[in-house]
Amino acid sequence: MTDHTLEHVPTYPSPLREFWQSFSASKGAVIALGVFALMFLLAVFAGWIAPYDPIEQYRDRMLVPPVWQAGGSMQHIFGTDEAGRDMLSRLIFGARISLFIAFMSVLMSLIPGVVLGLLAAFYPKAVGGSIMRVMDIMLALPALLLAICIITILGPGLVNTMIAIAVGTMPSYTRLARAAALAEINKEYVTASRVAGAGVARLMFLTVLPNCMAPLIVNATLGFSSAILETAALGFLGLGVQQPTPEWGTMLSAARDYIQRAPWVVTLPGLAILVSVLAINLMGDGLRDALDPRLKRAA
Repeated sequence: MTDHTLEHVPTYPSPLREFWQSFSASKGAVIALGVFALMFLLAVFAGWIAPYDPIEQYRDRMLVPPVWQAGGSMQHIFGTDEAGRDMLSRLIFGARISLFIAFMSVLMSLIPGVVLGLLAAFYPKAVGGSIMRVMDIMLALPALLLAICIITILGPGLVNTMIAIAVGTMPSYTRLARAAALAEINKEYVTASRVAGAGVARLMFLTVLPNCMAPLIVNATLGFSSAILETAALGFLGLGVQQPTPEWGTMLSAARDYIQRAPWVVTLPGLAILVSVLAINLMGDGLRDALDPRLKRAA
């Protein structure tokens, strides 16, 4: 082949480059990605970044205002709470707790939800009907209400919070995995794999599942923000992570009596929840546009 011919061979962008082009078309998604990356780094390196131990109390510095208010001090940039604990340190460690709970709860709901959804799609008569009826019953209750019921039975705590949130959100992954699998199961590539002798497990997890991942990833991303909200709600109600562990919802609950006297102890955890949920939702919108061919923006 001559050099002249090579010059006219078309080149195509790699899948990763094509994904980034679609994702970066949304400036909000790119900014949200940066905010989330910053939060992730704060959570991972909280032990090195936080200026104080988040549970250490300074009884002589209770309700010190943040540095931008009268009476504030550079010693505590975001002020202190009702027990004299540094607010900045608690917010940073709170990011670690909230992101960890959200990640684990999404993982604990995604994996069994996908497995159940695939089983319902491949065995519609044997187990599909029973699985979906159980999921319908679970969906009849709001996820937060179901989580409260589970926490009431298991008791408050970090692990039980993750379990409660995971159980409450699992039906959405089951239904989505089943619908995506049913859309793929009769396509030619699945039939070809079946004719070639592929077993059911191989068809489910190696043939069909990879082609169902795009909606599942988007749903998991949006579920991540919902998990942060539910964690904060359970903490606010006193059913989630318990004091003195720095968790944003628990911080809000402990500070609600000081909303007029020291508004920063309520405002700062609330802003942390707002910014994190907004960033993750914008990221989810960008992922949806990048992964769904029908929603990709025109170049």
